[in-house]
Amino acid sequence: MRGITEPMSSPGAATADLTARRYLTDLAAGERRRLRLAVLAGTVAGLLTIAQLVLLASFISGLLVEGESLPALTPLFSGLLVVLPLRALALYLQETLAQSASLRIRQRARRGLLDHLARLGPVKLTSRHSASLASQLVEQVEALDGYFARFQPQLWLAGLVPLPVVMVVLWLDWLAAIFLLISAPLIPMFMALVGMGAQRLNREQFAAVARLSGHFIDRVRGITTLQLFGRTTQATHEVHDAADDYRQRSMRTLRLAFLSSAVLEFFASVAIAVVAIYVGFGLLGYIDYGPADELTLFSGLLVLLLAPEFFQPLRSLSQHYHDRAAALGAAEGLVALLNEPPDPRRRSGGAVPASARDLLVELEGASVEHPGRGRVLECVDLTLVAGDVVAVTGPSGVGKSTLLQLLAGFVAPASGRMRLAEGLSLAWMDQRPLLIQGSLADNLRLAAPDVGETEMREALARAGLGELLAALPDGLETRLGERGVGLSGGQAQRLALARVFLSRAQLVLLDEPTASLDAETEGDIVEALQALADEGRTLVIATHHPALMAMAKRRLSLEGTAASREESHDATS
Repeated sequence: MRGITEPMSSPGAATADLTARRYLTDLAAGERRRLRLAVLAGTVAGLLTIAQLVLLASFISGLLVEGESLPALTPLFSGLLVVLPLRALALYLQETLAQSASLRIRQRARRGLLDHLARLGPVKLTSRHSASLASQLVEQVEALDGYFARFQPQLWLAGLVPLPVVMVVLWLDWLAAIFLLISAPLIPMFMALVGMGAQRLNREQFAAVARLSGHFIDRVRGITTLQLFGRTTQATHEVHDAADDYRQRSMRTLRLAFLSSAVLEFFASVAIAVVAIYVGFGLLGYIDYGPADELTLFSGLLVLLLAPEFFQPLRSLSQHYHDRAAALGAAEGLVALLNEPPDPRRRSGGAVPASARDLLVELEGASVEHPGRGRVLECVDLTLVAGDVVAVTGPSGVGKSTLLQLLAGFVAPASGRMRLAEGLSLAWMDQRPLLIQGSLADNLRLAAPDVGETEMREALARAGLGELLAALPDGLETRLGERGVGLSGGQAQRLALARVFLSRAQLVLLDEPTASLDAETEGDIVEALQALADEGRTLVIATHHPALMAMAKRRLSLEGTAASREESHDATS
C-alpha cells in the first residue's frame, strides 16, 4: 500500500491544489454571511478581552500603587463583572455561527456529490469501489468541518484581533510594541514551513483509508469463500497489514501536526518572555533606553497581560492549520470525483418525449458503447406500450442487461434514437436485489418511503411472503443483515417483488429474476410477475427461463452484437 507519491512541487500537484482551493472557496460562498458574523463575534470577544485586561490592570494598580479603598474600586470590579459574561457570549456566538456554517457547507457538499453520482449512473460507477465512495461521502466531507468551523474564522481573527492589541501596547510603550511586531511574522512563517507537507500526508491518508475500506469490505463479503478455501488466516493478516499501514500514516500526520504546534508555541513563548524581561528590567530601573523609565505598574502589567493576547489568535490559527491541510487533502479527492464527466447524452436525457399517448418507450436503431469494449449493443428497434410483456432472450454476453440499462436510463444510446413517455416511472429487479441492513419495513420503504404498514403487508402477501411474515415474531420490524442475510435467495427475490408492487412503476425491468432458484420458488416468482402483468404494468424480462418466455406477449431475441431485430408477437415462436 506504500506507493510513490507525487511531489507537491510538480505541476500536476500544484494544479490539484489550486482546484481544491477553488472548490473550498465555492463551498464557502453560500455561507459567507454566517462566517462573517462569526468573525465579527470573535473580534468583539477580542475587544472585550482588551477591556477586561485594562480594567484588571487598573484595579491592581489602584489597589497596590495608589492605595485606593475597595469601595472606590467598585466601578472597576463591576465593569469586570459585566465584561466577562459579554466576552463569553461573544465566544459562544462565534463558535455557534461557525459550526452552523460548517454544517450547512458540508450538507451542500454532500448533496452535490450525491447529485453527481446520480448523473454518473450505476453503470459508470462500477469502476469505483462502493467502500471508496462511502469514504468520500462520509470521512472526506467531514474533514471539511475543521476548515470552515475553525480555520477560516481564525484566519481573519489572526489579522483583526492583534491590531487593536498592538495599538494599545504602542500607546503604553512603543519599544514593547516593536518587540511584538518583530516576533509576529515568525509564527506564520514557521507555520507555513512546518505545515508544507501536511497536505500531502493528508492526501495519502485519505487514499489509504479508501483502500483499507475497500480491502476490508471485500474480505467481509467473501468470508464464506475464504472459509471454504481455508484462507481466512491469510485474509486476516492482509487486513492487519493494511490497517497497520494506515496507523503509520495517521501517526506521521499527527507527528507533523504536533511538531507544528510545538514550534509555534516555542516562538510565541520566547517572544512573550522577551517582553516580560523588558518590562521587568524596565520597572527595576535597569533599562533607561526609550520609554522604559516611564513604565508604571499599570502600563507594565497591562503590556504583560496583552502580550499573550497578541499571540493568542496566531497560536489558535497554528492549532487549526492541520484542519486546512486535511481539508485540502480531502478536497482534492472530492474534486477528482466531481470532475469525472457523465455521459453528455445521459446528462441531457439522451431521449426525446414520446408523442403517442400509450407509448412508453421507443428505440430506433439504438446502439450502446462501453469504453474499452466497443459496441455491446447495436441497432435495436423496440416499441413498448402500456401492458406489454416482452421477453428478451439470447446467449449470455449478448447485451440483454445492457438493453435493460438503456431502457432504465443508466446508459445513453451512442447512436440511434430513444423516445420516452413524459413522467415515465420504472422499477428495476435483478437476480441479486439490493437489500440493506435494517428491518423488512426499511427495505420496503426504499421503493415507497411514505407507504403504510397495511400496504406493506398486502405487498408481501402478493409476493408470496405472507406466511413468512406471520411466522416472524417481530413482523415488519424483523431485522435483516447486510445484503439480506437472514433470507433465502427466493425470499430475497420475493421481497424485491413486493417493492415492485409498492412502487406503482409503469415500466418494470427484470434481469434474470428466476436465476439460481429452485423449481417451487421459480413458480411463485412467475405467478407474482403474472400478477404484475395483469395490473397493466409493462414488463421487460431478460431471461432464459421457458416459463417467463411463455408468459411474455412478445419476444425480442438478441443475436451477437447486432442485437436481433426480430420481434415476434407469438411468445412461442
